[in-house]
Amino acid sequence: MFRVIIAGCGAMAHAWIEPMVKRDDCVIVGLVDVNESSAIEQKSKYALEANVYTSLSEAIKNEKADIVADITPPQFHKQIVTEALGAGLHVFGEKPMSDNLADAELMVECAENSGKEYFVLQNYRYNPQIRAFKEFIASDAPGTLGRLSADFLRGIHFGGFREEMPSPLIADMAIHTFDAARYISGSRPEAVYCHEFNPEWSWYKGNASANCIFEMEGGLVFDYRGTWCEQGFNNSWNSEWRASCANGTVVWDGHEKLLYHEKQLNNNEGRKIEIPVGPASKVSSHESCIDDMFAALKTGTRPQTDCRDNIHSIRMVFKSIESAKNKARMVI
Repeated sequence: MFRVIIAGCGAMAHAWIEPMVKRDDCVIVGLVDVNESSAIEQKSKYALEANVYTSLSEAIKNEKADIVADITPPQFHKQIVTEALGAGLHVFGEKPMSDNLADAELMVECAENSGKEYFVLQNYRYNPQIRAFKEFIASDAPGTLGRLSADFLRGIHFGGFREEMPSPLIADMAIHTFDAARYISGSRPEAVYCHEFNPEWSWYKGNASANCIFEMEGGLVFDYRGTWCEQGFNNSWNSEWRASCANGTVVWDGHEKLLYHEKQLNNNEGRKIEIPVGPASKVSSHESCIDDMFAALKTGTRPQTDCRDNIHSIRMVFKSIESAKNKARMVI
């Protein structure tokens, strides 16, 4: 039975607590939040027998826990993760790993040195269409992948901290698409050129739009167009995708269907084929990722969202921001 401390009882806590209370292999023993009333509210909402704390140190000292679930804002992840790992606990954490690259690298190093595990939640990987996309690209049918493109075009009025951030799109959201690009292609990033900008109609203080060109392993190019302040025709949270391959092109609108258009031969327009997608999971993508984390601890393996892998996605984020600031290509 895994004993879990929840660190951070704000808006995202429900997405972690709900899956955990359904499990028969874990129990939540502590709820931590600097705002004690938030922890008390979660305890009451889910009828938990967990103790409430205002500091992680106190919770670790008083509870014989195995795992800390870090659901705090990114700027606090380094403190939470390093303290938990240093105390001999595993960490399951929200994305992104940190609000800066140096801290993210340090957290991976801390996980390596501690002998404990640090897994990062990247729930978009558990979408059945993304998985079908990845499997088809990896098959022989489309041939070599030469270019991968993603458009994330949405106009979202969040209010709060996102509308005050210097790079709200890249720093807060783009990691989902960047990580999906790595997952779909199976390639690591090598360099990036990014141009951030903020349209005159934007309600964000920082740059809410960006275009990025990534050089990936093996000569693959991944290009990204994104914005938080689109004024019409919002597309999917999953982005719209296009994969240009040697034998044809794969497109996905970010919703249900994936289509493959075979290359033209002898002036033939080529076949358009719907790519089969496996059944959707009976649980949310968030819960599926958490399931993998627990399974990894039980089997002594590492899930695909292990921090040692996820660091490549967070590097894409911060090297993009660095590129935009310097107006230069950055090696990742």
